[in-house]
Parts: sequence; structure tokens; C-alpha cells
Amino acid sequence: MQTILTDFYTLESYEKAETGNYTAYIQLNKDHAIFKGHFPGNPVTPGVCMMQIVKELTEEFTGSKLFLKTASNVKFMAIINPFETPDLKLQLDITENEEDVKVKNITSFGETIALKMSVSYKK
Repeated sequence: MQTILTDFYTLESYEKAETGNYTAYIQLNKDHAIFKGHFPGNPVTPGVCMMQIVKELTEEFTGSKLFLKTASNVKFMAIINPFETPDLKLQLDITENEEDVKVKNITSFGETIALKMSVSYKK
């Protein structure tokens, strides 16, 4: 899997439902350099990195190189501290046609929802 977030996370496993939805389980690398600056002594996973993870997983699952068209209803609902909650579950409801891929995402750790968003990508 190709990623611009080198060593930022590991895709531990994923499941594909008959409906085409995916559930991915990732682990954040708490020792990544990003967390030294965001924020020193109180590491927080940047929202833009979470959005990039969703894009990269969608590319992996669809086999298509994607470019972000729109992002709507992006809601960061909980702080993701890589030392406290490095294991994340990403639910990806993916629909695609010849030109576009749409994704509804819910990212969580335990019972806590950390991110909800709907995005549209161009192939």
C-alpha cells in the first residue's frame, strides 16, 4: 500500500461486507515525528492526516488513484491521542462509478466516535 504518511499508521486488517462497505482497523505510530510538533507534550492526531488515511484506504480498496473533489459534514468529535488510543476502526461506505468515488466514513476508538465525514473523489 502506497502512502504519503510514511510510517504514520499500519493497516492491521480489514473486512469487506457483501454490500461493498469496508471496516478497516489501523494502528497509529505514536513515535511518528508529526506528534512531536502536534503538540509537544500533548500529542493529537491532525485532522488532515485522518482525512488522508480515509483517502489512502479508499484508494487501496477501489484500486484507483483518487483526487479530493468535495468534503462535507466533516465533524471531528473526539481527540485522537496516539498514546492513549492508537487503535482505530474506520467504517467506509464506498460507492463508485466510472468517474467518481463517494465515501461516508465513521472513525472510532472503542465506543467513541472521533470523526464523521462524507467525501467525494475524482478518479
